[in-house]
Amino acid sequence: MSEERNVRPERRPSYEPVTRLLQPIAHDPAMSRPSTTVTGAALVLLSALVGIGSMAELAVNWKSYASAVVLDLDGIDATPDLADASLAVLLVVFGAAVVIQLVCVILLFFGSNLARVAVMTVATLSIASAFASWWARDQEITLFTTLPALALDILVLLALSSRSAAAYARRNEKR
Repeated sequence: MSEERNVRPERRPSYEPVTRLLQPIAHDPAMSRPSTTVTGAALVLLSALVGIGSMAELAVNWKSYASAVVLDLDGIDATPDLADASLAVLLVVFGAAVVIQLVCVILLFFGSNLARVAVMTVATLSIASAFASWWARDQEITLFTTLPALALDILVLLALSSRSAAAYARRNEKR
């Protein structure tokens, strides 16, 4: 019984030298999909579903949003047709972003390193822009504004930047 108490699992140090971090990952095409990759893909899927919900909410409430905006453009009158056309443009742009996210979900799930790096880059830019908005324009980060998207981006970064997710995405690379 006393022997079991003295056995401690090996812990990773809080600081790792660069030489250890840059050691090549073993080539293992038969590697099983790690939970971090599944979690990262699920979080990106959740983000895409939130985007679909946001598109639906925008379409349903568009008339009230459009009436609240006052446009003062030279030579252009704000007509209902212009408002409908701008809604269509917004929905197409948001729809393209959602489709790209859904493609990234599939690619992440099957271990694409390019998709992993692209999603982490977009998440980093999103976090940086939220910080810049908070810093420069005093934009509040609240539960009803930026916080959910910010939390999702941080969780995506944590999941996809893990060693196991990187190893799975790079499992077919020969070194």
